[in-house]
Amino acid sequence: MDTITNKTFDEERALYGAKELLVKNCKFDGPADGESALKECRDITVDNCFFNLRYPFWHDRWLTIKGSEMTELCRAALWYSSEIDILGSRLHGIKALRECQKVNMSECDIISPEFGWSVHGLDMENCTAESEYFMMRSTNLNFLDVRMQGKYSFQYIEDSVFENCVFDTKDAFWHAKNVTIRNSVVKGEYLAWYSENLTFENCKISGTQPLCYCKNLKLVDCEMTDTDLCFERSEVEAVLTAEIASIKNPLSGHIYVPAVGEIIRDIEGAEGEVVIQEHKK
Repeated sequence: MDTITNKTFDEERALYGAKELLVKNCKFDGPADGESALKECRDITVDNCFFNLRYPFWHDRWLTIKGSEMTELCRAALWYSSEIDILGSRLHGIKALRECQKVNMSECDIISPEFGWSVHGLDMENCTAESEYFMMRSTNLNFLDVRMQGKYSFQYIEDSVFENCVFDTKDAFWHAKNVTIRNSVVKGEYLAWYSENLTFENCKISGTQPLCYCKNLKLVDCEMTDTDLCFERSEVEAVLTAEIASIKNPLSGHIYVPAVGEIIRDIEGAEGEVVIQEHKK
């Protein structure tokens, strides 16, 4: 593997098509304001580099990024690429990851609106994220110890698992399919409307009007605090561990809860059963 160290690049397509290359302690910045520095590359390792120019990693394969920074000006950093490892790096440009496959991320800090659209196969561990429309239309996500803040996250995702995460996010998981969330905290209004095959296990959920219009919704030993008008027109099987403010018109299934402030039934066909009983561990 060839090595490039301590260089600055600002020209267009500076390292276009490179193969089997280590790029270390380099800067992609300067007055020429060139784009697409590492486009169409194969088997590239980037270590402790600084990216202040647009579109650096498009159509790449076998890419490793370590200890590097992508600034606000580094727009759309990784698109149409596959087999990627991103370790201990900052991704701070809009649309930082899109249309990629087989991605591993750990110890990263993400500040990126519209991050992760149409990504298929992303393992993310011990990362933080601020974003809007985070991970939209992505599949096969496996998140562990991830903290995320922003609006409209995880919409239209499929076949994904989240564990030990904290999500502070409005309108999350809309139209999600085949998703499991375990041992996590989910805060935000209008959670997971129109979802299908969504399961929460040992989670803490808060925010108004959650989990409406859902199909095959399951909650196992979950705590729902500061939630009202829950489960409207949903097919639901739920075991809740604490009192809930109000439940409205569940279509079918059973909701086991220690106490409920109000049960609202004002439409025909809302036959979901609410069972008041002490929770047993």
